[in-house]
Amino acid sequence: MRAYELMVIVDGDLDDEALRTMVQHIESQVALVDGEVKSKDLWGKRRFAYEIDHKWDGYYAVLELTSPKGGAFDELERTLRIADEVVRHKLIRLPDREATRRGLLGEAAAAV
Repeated sequence: MRAYELMVIVDGDLDDEALRTMVQHIESQVALVDGEVKSKDLWGKRRFAYEIDHKWDGYYAVLELTSPKGGAFDELERTLRIADEVVRHKLIRLPDREATRRGLLGEAAAAV
């Protein structure tokens, strides 16, 4: 089992519903590859430290994901890369120790 953290920033010119729609889309794509969304944290609209693509703010969301195999979220990343409403995204694999600390991998991984 592998654990990931995904941060997505959706265009601030859109409404809050656009962020919720994007999160639902991400959840459905994760389910397609037998992954699981362990937690989601919607931060809401935040101002950027600097201008990105002529925009000064965006809606932030952070999701913790798990997948039984590596490379499962390649299609999800491709989709986020080409989506017009996504300003930035970052998907990172969490080290096993950190994922266990967050409770994403369970007790079996803690014993290893």
